[in-house]
Amino acid sequence: MIKKKVSIQLTQGLQALHAAKFVQKASFFYSEILVIKAGRSVNGKSIMGVMSLAARGGSELTLLVTGKDEQEAGLALEEFLLNKE
Repeated sequence: MIKKKVSIQLTQGLQALHAAKFVQKASFFYSEILVIKAGRSVNGKSIMGVMSLAARGGSELTLLVTGKDEQEAGLALEEFLLNKE
């Protein structure tokens, strides 16, 4: 299991477009991906779940990634959240 704390650098945060891109990237991996914000946990492969976190730029999230490709998934999702796009 990989557990990473990430501060979102995306200027718009995980609003509709970035949330969709995050879910698309997460869905590429076999691993189970949970995104946690302020004690609330959602499936990282669910667009409604990710959007319901209302994660803005600067918000801190914890990624919990479990599975056979957890290293690659954790790194890819962390890089996405740290992108200042």
